Amino acid sequence: MDNFIILIISFIASLVRSTLGFGEALVAVPLFLFFLPADIAVPLSVMLSVAIALVIVVQDHKKIHFYSAKWLILYAALGVPIGIIILLYGNEILLKTGLGILIILYSLYSLYFNSNKVLKEDNKFWLFVCGFLSGIFGGAYGLNGPPLVVYGNLRQWNPKYFRATLQAYFLPVSLISVVGYYAKGLVTPQVNTYFLISLVTTIPAIFLGRYLNHQLKDGEFFKYVYWGLIVISVILIICTLL
Repeated sequence: MDNFIILIISFIASLVRSTLGFGEALVAVPLFLFFLPADIAVPLSVMLSVAIALVIVVQDHKKIHFYSAKWLILYAALGVPIGIIILLYGNEILLKTGLGILIILYSLYSLYFNSNKVLKEDNKFWLFVCGFLSGIFGGAYGLNGPPLVVYGNLRQWNPKYFRATLQAYFLPVSLISVVGYYAKGLVTPQVNTYFLISLVTTIPAIFLGRYLNHQLKDGEFFKYVYWGLIVISVILIICTLL
């Protein structure tokens, strides 16, 4: 029964990630935690992230903005230690709830109030701001995505380029996390077994998500992305308060 549930959760989470480019962790981890202990659910989720990113990078490497991804990764690395400090010493309930509310408010603002701010080319200031905040959010809560959404929207990336470029960011970041989990002994034979089982539905979900992503019109794409952020933030708040 556990294996069947893992297959279903992996499919849903992978489909969200492959369609929008981000968001599987806050779908997978809360659902996995209903059936698995945290020291299995979290490494399993990150290993899925590596698998998804790897397949998408191979699929769509020609659509990746490597210059943007390089600087976002570099600046994120500077923010991760701050995020870890927040995780260790901050008030988890207060900070997670506040972060979720902030993301919801920003998403609603972006959906219903037009912004004329557009970057016609990569901008080091905005790369730093979005990359650095992504590292902080990621180090503290595994929420790398929202600042990357902001930068992709400023650059007006189309759905294909947005999806591919985010995977070029997530692949090395997630790999580093997996190496850390190995070093801590968290990647156990049981985790590896669940990971191999999850690939049965993860791989088809990646290809289905790619198809859905390519059907999205440029003008509508970020509307779906921001609604996705709202749903993810609601899940974050609910899981924090429960």
